[in-house]
Parts: sequence; C-alpha cells; structure tokens
Amino acid sequence: MTNDINFAVLGTGGIGRRTLEVSTYKDGLTPVAACDRHGVAIDRDGLDVEELLDATEGNVAGDGTGDTRTDGGTTVKQRGENAGVAASSQGEPTSTPIDDVVALGEEIDAVLIALPNLEHDFVPRVAERFADADYEGVLIDVLKRSRVIGELESREDAFADSGITFVCGAGATPGFLTGAAALAAQSFVAVEAVEIRWGVGLKSGYEDNRGTVREDIAHLDGYDMETAREMSEEEIEAVVEEHDGVIEFEDMEHADDVLLERAGICDAEDVTVGGVLDVRNDEKPTTTTVRVTGRTFDGERGTNTFELDDATSMAANVNGPALGYLKAAIRRNRAGEYGVFGPAELMPGF
Repeated sequence: MTNDINFAVLGTGGIGRRTLEVSTYKDGLTPVAACDRHGVAIDRDGLDVEELLDATEGNVAGDGTGDTRTDGGTTVKQRGENAGVAASSQGEPTSTPIDDVVALGEEIDAVLIALPNLEHDFVPRVAERFADADYEGVLIDVLKRSRVIGELESREDAFADSGITFVCGAGATPGFLTGAAALAAQSFVAVEAVEIRWGVGLKSGYEDNRGTVREDIAHLDGYDMETAREMSEEEIEAVVEEHDGVIEFEDMEHADDVLLERAGICDAEDVTVGGVLDVRNDEKPTTTTVRVTGRTFDGERGTNTFELDDATSMAANVNGPALGYLKAAIRRNRAGEYGVFGPAELMPGF
C-alpha cells in the first residue's frame, strides 16, 4: 500500500493558501488541484505551489472591479474573474470549479475544504456533491460552528455508502485544541469542564484571512452568520475600528463542544470557548490555552493545562493539524472506515 497522498484544496483564501504551502514541508503529500470561485488549477504530477502562491498573492477571485491599489504601502486585494487561481499559469477560468475537482474522482485521495462557511449547510452541501459522484476518499474541513456537525451527521449514511471518510472541524479550534482536550481528559474518570481560550495576532495575515475575521464577528453580540455574510468590507473594518483592532469573544458557538460530546469526553454544555483577536499586531494578545478539569479514579480533582507557544502562528496551528488529520483519515479510509469523524475521535478513547 502506497503512502503517497494526492490531495486537492477547495478555496485559496488564507487557509487554502497556507495549506498548500505547509504541504510542501510534509512527507508524502502532493497537491494536485486547487480552486477558487472562478478558476481551477490541476496538475496530476503535482502543482507548482510556489508559482501558484506567487500568482495569487494579493488578489482573490471575487465580484469586484479587478483593480489593484496600495494603501500605506500595503497591497489591497485585487478582485475579479481573472484574479485568484485564474491568474496562475497553471490555472484556467471556469464557472464550475468545485465540479471540476469532483470530476477528478479516484485521482485524488483527499480534499481539504477551505471555503467560506457563512451558511451553516454550505460545507455539508459541498461534501454531498462528492458523495453523489460516488467519490471514495477523504474529506477534511476546518469549520467552526456547532450546528454544522448536525448537518454532516444527517448525511453520514450517504458518505459511508460512497466510501468517504469525513473529518470535520480539523483546524485549530475546533481541531488541534479539541484533540488536546481529549488527550488531557485521559487522566480523569469524569470530566467536569473544558475551557478553551485562544489568542490570534493577524496583522501580517489580515488581508488573507478576512473570511475568518468575518466568521468570528458573527459570534459577537448583535451579529449572526446571516448578518455577517451580508456585511461589506467597510462594515467589517468599522467593527474592527470600534474595538481598536482587538476583539474579544466569550461563549462562542464553536464545534469543540459537540465534537467532544461525540467522543464521549464530556457533555457539550461543559465546554466553553472564547478568545482574543488582534488584527493590528502579529503578536498573540493572549496565550492559547486548554484547561480540562476532572476527577481521577482515586478521587482527586485536578486540572490539566495545555498551552500553545506564542511563537506558533494561526496558520501553523490550523494548517499543520489539518494536514495531520488528513493523513490520519487516509489511514482510516484505506482500512475501510467510512462516515463522519471528529478530531477527538482520532485520539485515545475516553
């Protein structure tokens, strides 16, 4: 059985771009396809990641005019049908980018879905298109919202029938930190609370991560996914300005809760997620920490704490784990295990 993995990336915003870059540091991974709204790049022998990233730097496929300008020395994203992947020498304009990747079928072992998740059923519907085409392989996403898990679970039989192993919420949180919580829980026979507190500094990556910022804003009081989806770039900037570039989040609807419950770690109501986002500084505004409190078999009560080093970036903590979960999912898929899995289910059982 070969260990080589050919994979595709749907979406070349911040997460998609960094996935391609990080994959060049991982053994056995070959990106063979990438797409955005208007373009697709396919090379069965492996994409030239450096050329693709250089060609798409500072521009994305969108609905704007395609103008390029600078603001204080910072390149503002170029938009339009000929931007993004279509600007690469490997890219081709297309009106059906996802279908073009679906059509590759057995030529790809895995697909990482890095598309904006501003509709709760959007990623599940994309995954369903692969199942409808009888795709046999791995799907990975880095979704955040708890309610999306239910949308995926309702499609689990279709995924299993097709031969799909779907790992949901496989980024940083949920994902990396969900797995850390599952591991930390092994000390206990009963878990009382899981507290996840993240810190992200995004100054240098803000342009490439506006979709992520938009999703985060949906967690603020007075906003939801529907209102965040309709906000203009100017309105997003106004929210950032209102918070002086540092936005704090409490009791977020992050899927860590239902994913830890799926794995039998604790009840979803015992999980809390919050964090601090600074879009004007690269340094993290607070250290990312997971605290798991529980009772041991011999009656002691304690708290296990896991911290991420402040030097590790959001990209490192999202894309590295996502590709690691992708590799783990490939092993399960090749062993005939199909359906929907959360990151905590790939850790030691509780």
